[in-house]
Amino acid sequence: MIFHSHVLNKHPLKLKLPSIATLLTKITHFSSLLSTFLHSSNHPNLLQLCTLCHTLSQTKQVHAFALLHGFLPRSVSLCASLILQYASFGHPTTSLLLFQHSVPHSRSAFLWNTLIRANSIAGVFDGFSTYNTMVRAGVKPDECTYPFVLKVCSDFVEVDKGREVHGAVFKLGFGGNVFVGNTLLTFYGNCGLFGDAMKVFDEMPERDKVSWNAVIGLCSLHGFYEEALGFFRAMVAAVPEIEPDLVTVVSVLPVCAETEDEVMARIVHCYALKVGLLGHVKVGNALVDVYGKCGSEKASKKVFDEIDGRNVVSWNAIITNFSFRGKYIDALDVFRLMIDVGMRPNSVTISSMLPVLGELGLFKLGMEVHGFSLRMAIESDVFIANSLIDMYAKLGSSRIASTIFNKMKGRSIVSWNAMIANFAQNRLEFEAVELVRQMQAKGETPNNVTFTNVLPACARLGVLNVGKEIHARIIRVGSALDLFVSNALTDMYSKCGWLNLAQNVFNISVRDEVSYNILIIGYSRTNDCSESLSLFSEMRLLGMRPDIVSFMGVISACANLASIRQGKEIHGLLMRKLFHTHLFAANSLLDLYTRCGRIDLATKVFDRIQNKDVASWNTMILGYGMRGELDTAINLFEAMKEDGVEYDSVSFIAVLSACSHGGLIEKGRKYFKMMRNLNIEPTHTHYACMVDLLGRAGLMEEAADLIRGLSIVPDTNIWGALLGACRIHGNIELGLWAAEHLFKLKPQHCGYYILLSNMYAETERWDEANKVRELMKSRGAKKNPGCSWVQIGDQMHAFLVGEKIDNLDDEFWVSDCC
Repeated sequence: MIFHSHVLNKHPLKLKLPSIATLLTKITHFSSLLSTFLHSSNHPNLLQLCTLCHTLSQTKQVHAFALLHGFLPRSVSLCASLILQYASFGHPTTSLLLFQHSVPHSRSAFLWNTLIRANSIAGVFDGFSTYNTMVRAGVKPDECTYPFVLKVCSDFVEVDKGREVHGAVFKLGFGGNVFVGNTLLTFYGNCGLFGDAMKVFDEMPERDKVSWNAVIGLCSLHGFYEEALGFFRAMVAAVPEIEPDLVTVVSVLPVCAETEDEVMARIVHCYALKVGLLGHVKVGNALVDVYGKCGSEKASKKVFDEIDGRNVVSWNAIITNFSFRGKYIDALDVFRLMIDVGMRPNSVTISSMLPVLGELGLFKLGMEVHGFSLRMAIESDVFIANSLIDMYAKLGSSRIASTIFNKMKGRSIVSWNAMIANFAQNRLEFEAVELVRQMQAKGETPNNVTFTNVLPACARLGVLNVGKEIHARIIRVGSALDLFVSNALTDMYSKCGWLNLAQNVFNISVRDEVSYNILIIGYSRTNDCSESLSLFSEMRLLGMRPDIVSFMGVISACANLASIRQGKEIHGLLMRKLFHTHLFAANSLLDLYTRCGRIDLATKVFDRIQNKDVASWNTMILGYGMRGELDTAINLFEAMKEDGVEYDSVSFIAVLSACSHGGLIEKGRKYFKMMRNLNIEPTHTHYACMVDLLGRAGLMEEAADLIRGLSIVPDTNIWGALLGACRIHGNIELGLWAAEHLFKLKPQHCGYYILLSNMYAETERWDEANKVRELMKSRGAKKNPGCSWVQIGDQMHAFLVGEKIDNLDDEFWVSDCC
């Protein structure tokens, strides 16, 4: 168990003691001053006493003494202090009553400013009635009025009123006041008016640390990181000199983190060391974060180790760094250390750790952290709930993720996206699509992440209409230009078999390597394999670097085209890029060479694969089986087991196919029985191999009995194997039985009609043969003409019987022959 009971109970008293001691000290100090006031009853003591109030009860005591001794309502300063005290304790009504009683004794804007500030402290928005009344009463605002009013405009995003106040500031000549300028800067920044904020900063005649810190913070907030660093450099070089302080350092370091500018981070680090800011935990935390995001884990760890008073933010920063860089084991180790030193995780820690546990596949540990969040009563936190959904989805526990989602009260767009991803990842595609509909019915608008999560589900389902609906929604909301969305759309259309639509999306979108890979793979599975080669060449001409997926797609295209020459060229490119040792690339090469009949080259590639997987062995077994080298194929099948590689469904298809071609009935039966013993469920293809094996050997009735006893409905492969065997042995009765089923399953397939017709013709049953031919014509089944292709230069030319290859003349053939 990570979370031992001592984590919850080890340090509560220690943590509470300082706050209790401090509170007792303050109460003792207040009581001492109260006793002094009772003896002297003077105004200064009471004013000092008011500033030391730490509870509402103490404030009321001071208020009562002020009334009892006649200081109120005459004392404006005491009234102002009490107004602020009541506001801080959430009693703005009492603050207003005090103001109303004392304002007749005020001759300046001081008390009005205090009430505006008090309302801001209490979070009360009075619609600027205090400010407006003040102006109408003829009280002249001073340099303190406008900062307080502008803060209200900033807090409640009152842009129009803020601009009005800005005009008044300019009119009354307060524009040069640095405090007013800083407040204007903050106001425009908080209201999202970045350009106006920059204009205010540029026009400030005087700037202090607050001005520079504010503008650096605004640039960082709005993503203008280079500008933020530029302002930092200007601040350091300013005349008169302005020394960056704690706020500056903790504002600039996150900018360095976002830009991954380790050089600037180290400069700021050195400055912090020089001026003695490294002892502050906030600086340490910011340095841990910036070094982690810059990839300097050693420096991040060193800074972390040197932080004296680490808080939970320090631990969260180092955990997040390791997680961000994919070092999940290190993140888990730090998390365990955090528990061991008695630091209690918070919601940020938990939401950072849950994805780590999901990536590591640690289900029990994830459940343990989930239980801890329940004990801490923070499981309802939306970030934790979202992280829990993500973790359980990655661990394959879709049901638990659904339960958490259904119990959430306040779902965000991230919650919906996490749940849609959960369904899509766990092969619950219908549920993913339905959840998108529910999401919209609940008033939530899908975003780019939603689209990229649900489109793969549509692709796997092959539901083109739903995919088109989502595509239309993407266009309406303006997300079609997003790279990830356009790639998801291209992939969806490609996997649904509509490569023309996929190509259309590709043509009008921003493209990267993934975009090209999708179409290269897509075309490699169709009759337009040459398009894969063209896209591969185009990709390289544009300066993009093909990856393993690119090579797998283009090699597959070469295999389908039987283009051995171009396949060899790509093999050479693979070797130059040092990708040839990658298992997937090697397996693709095996497939290419075996299908092109170059089993010698396939064997060389196979022998050089260090860690062969089941696909490597299966490809070679199939390759030797196709060449008729049956003993080699079977020996490879046996050697596969000795190599420690477990058989899969395809392994038995390969070996049964070899046994079928070689007439090895007993071996075939042995392997079919072995497959069942290994709990590998036979598929249609396995049964087709067995029917073919028995049929070729003349065991027609046994083959028919096998079909009759099937627990699954026979497909065209099984009936086709039987019909082919009947053709060999002239068994018209069983052949007709098989053909009848084939005509129902594939009425447009001409081969079955021709096969049955030829069987009748061989036994001189011409009437039946003609009837089959007529049936074929009536159903519109036509025999596809034979197609040949030849590679000339770098181009592949396909042609039918009687056709001529264009753009070639007689001189070409003469020169080629010479």
